[in-house]
Amino acid sequence: QVQLVESGGGLVQPGGSLRLSCLASGFTLDVYAIGWFRQAPGKEREGVSCISRTGGSTTYADSVKGRFTISKDNAKKLVYLQMSSLKPEDTAVYYCATVSRLLGCSLVNSEYKNWGQGTQVTVSS
Repeated sequence: QVQLVESGGGLVQPGGSLRLSCLASGFTLDVYAIGWFRQAPGKEREGVSCISRTGGSTTYADSVKGRFTISKDNAKKLVYLQMSSLKPEDTAVYYCATVSRLLGCSLVNSEYKNWGQGTQVTVSS
């Protein structure tokens, strides 16, 4: 059974850092590309970053470029989202999900499935 579990969220001050983790089970990370998405209260879920199944390609939303870094450890079946220089507008529930793409990845919400339960990130002083 394909399953993703997010962790690492919490409360952080503006300018701080957090690292989110997405643990995969039921499949290996060379099968699917993985995306990170977020949803703030009253807003639509938006794509944040994704990494291809080979790890050779990554994509970032303009709002997080230069601040967030996605990576993965195939042996540990973990996908990370390192978040730095956090802003209050980064506050959201963060989700990871899978997408079946042979090459690359995208931040198109509708392409993804096997969503995790989410982890809350709150950026506030």
